[in-house]
Amino acid sequence: MAAVRPAFTIGIEEEYLLVDLATRDLVNDPDPRMFADAVEVLGPQVTPEFLRTQIEIGTRVCETLQDARQQLAWLRRAVSEVVSRYGVGIIASSTHPFGLWWEQMPTDKERYKVLAEDLGWVARRLVICGMHVHVAIDDPDLRIDLMGQVRYFLPHMLALSTSSPFWGSRNTGLRSYRTSVFRTMPRTGLPEDFSSWNEYERHVDVLVRAGIIADASKFWWDVRPSARYPTLEMRISDICTRVDDAITVAACYVAVLHMLWRLRTHNQRWRKYAAMLISENIWRASRYGVSGSLMDYGIGELVPFRDLVEEIIERTAEDAADLGCIAEVARAREIVENGTSAERQIAVYEQAVAAGASPDEASRLVVDHLLIDTQYGL
Repeated sequence: MAAVRPAFTIGIEEEYLLVDLATRDLVNDPDPRMFADAVEVLGPQVTPEFLRTQIEIGTRVCETLQDARQQLAWLRRAVSEVVSRYGVGIIASSTHPFGLWWEQMPTDKERYKVLAEDLGWVARRLVICGMHVHVAIDDPDLRIDLMGQVRYFLPHMLALSTSSPFWGSRNTGLRSYRTSVFRTMPRTGLPEDFSSWNEYERHVDVLVRAGIIADASKFWWDVRPSARYPTLEMRISDICTRVDDAITVAACYVAVLHMLWRLRTHNQRWRKYAAMLISENIWRASRYGVSGSLMDYGIGELVPFRDLVEEIIERTAEDAADLGCIAEVARAREIVENGTSAERQIAVYEQAVAAGASPDEASRLVVDHLLIDTQYGL
């Protein structure tokens, strides 16, 4: 009997930071009418986030990457138009170049109050945004199996998406400082390698019965079975400032999942490696981004990231063709060649300082760049 092909439909969630168009600083207490107006235009596709300076959007279920791109572009335009009425803009960046985390205020909702009470100031530091990509894998045991295998490719997804080099007006030296901030939370990082859906549920139930968590949504792993949908949710990536970069990351993720499923139908699988080894590559991706190298554990050597991208494009060619996203996956080459948002932000800052701008002036010019790149960068 032939294996039943998963749906491989896609949903993308993006989180944006709200900035004052006059000062370029974060808006720590936006007019509540602004969010009400956003809901009127976008309906359930827009939601609040933990901090008031954040806003989240989500696509509907998309059959193709092209559909997802159209939805993301429309959602960004719609949110931008609404918030601009209040002198506010959005930036698709995982950190703000100079905004101070202790000045930000939690959203006044019960579940966010519980989170703040449970996690204290660790949660208050989460002035960070990400992109989550859901891929429909209907069979729960298959979802768990693919989660264990796809962990190997998570550093690659992070490197392609990096957009958080600054924190508190300082160049952190990392392409994704968001990763380090988020790792201070409990139940983050790589998931365990579970053998089945039942084993996963048993481990979740241990913490639920103890009253430590309410449900599986309180696992914030880099990839996880969604607690709401029959999907495998990739959460490791920074938010991409440009829509096309976001679609490329999503395309690479779903193509890799399709490849792993295809191998499984031939009684093959991707070799699994210890979490400590994959975590080393995650660190390298957050530190160096696309300009660095990752460990190829099959050959035991560091390999330039651009070569690893070529390998992904080659290995998933059949899968990208089946999914109709050959061009989107291949565009990963352009990200490597031209850099991610992190590289562009650093370049804007360094060019401004070289031209005589103060660090504060240069940081505001980075925000100017992000405002434009979020809306019009392709």
